[in-house]
Amino acid sequence: MLKAGIFLDVENLSRNGGWGIQYDVIKELARAQGATVLRANAYMAIDLERERSDPEYREKVEDYREAIRRNGFHLVLKEVRRFRGENGEVIIKANSDMDLAVDVLMQSENLDYILLGSGDGDFLRVVRALQNRGKRVDLLSFDNTNGQLRREVDYHFVGFLIPGLLRSDDREGRRRVRGVMHKVHKDEGYGFITLRTGLRDEELRYDIFCHIKDFSNDGSSVDNDYFANLKNRKAIIEFELKKSERGTQAINATEFSWRWTGGSNNHGPEDKELIEEKRVLAKLEASTINGPTAVEKVLGTVLPEEIRTGRGPGEESEGEEQ
Repeated sequence: MLKAGIFLDVENLSRNGGWGIQYDVIKELARAQGATVLRANAYMAIDLERERSDPEYREKVEDYREAIRRNGFHLVLKEVRRFRGENGEVIIKANSDMDLAVDVLMQSENLDYILLGSGDGDFLRVVRALQNRGKRVDLLSFDNTNGQLRREVDYHFVGFLIPGLLRSDDREGRRRVRGVMHKVHKDEGYGFITLRTGLRDEELRYDIFCHIKDFSNDGSSVDNDYFANLKNRKAIIEFELKKSERGTQAINATEFSWRWTGGSNNHGPEDKELIEEKRVLAKLEASTINGPTAVEKVLGTVLPEEIRTGRGPGEESEGEEQ
């Protein structure tokens, strides 16, 4: 039995489509890979200044944090700090990437399997360092996942497609599922969808038939070019399942898209202004692990070469994908 650790960059997951995430399903996902979960950490920002001045906001965030704790996750909170930029604009600083990177490197000593929840390319070297130490590293992310990070991990779980991880858009009690088009016959107007049926990496079906007449975009039918391009774009398709003479068929299919809804969403009680400030911060703050110095400062020690660089002996470096 593998010994597993889960490390979630909650801010990254939330702002890229993972609001309303079911934390118990994440632990089940790790267990489904044949692992016993020994560590489960969730890294979040905490805005103490706003919590002190806004009791309603404080109550919401405390409830949200308690819900995560109830699912057996240890919260690592990074305090939000505000400062003014050169042009007088208020900048928020609350990036917990460094905390996650250090923790996963240190705590992985007694682990076999790491489930990393983030799409941030800054974790690329961490992934390589863990793999060089013989660890299996899987990735869970939603939208805006760094391509090089996705290719580097041992397996990539697309959060939108994991059964039960997000609440689906049920219509009149009819269960809707999500998948991606892997084969399309443009002229004939039909294709086949890959559907995840369980939490193990091999639990996939490739035989879900979808006809163009059962697909719509904003309530309107689509042409063959649009339908065929669903495959090229790796678009996520949400649909209902129906048994037919062709086997299992997708009906009432639409292209799934997540939309930012500000403070009213389910991922956490942060408002749109605060999130936008964090996005500005992400561009301005260089708190990544692109070099060894920052990590070593935190640890107060010199790390082994494979940890400092994310590469094994003699391995060439390569440019990161933006």
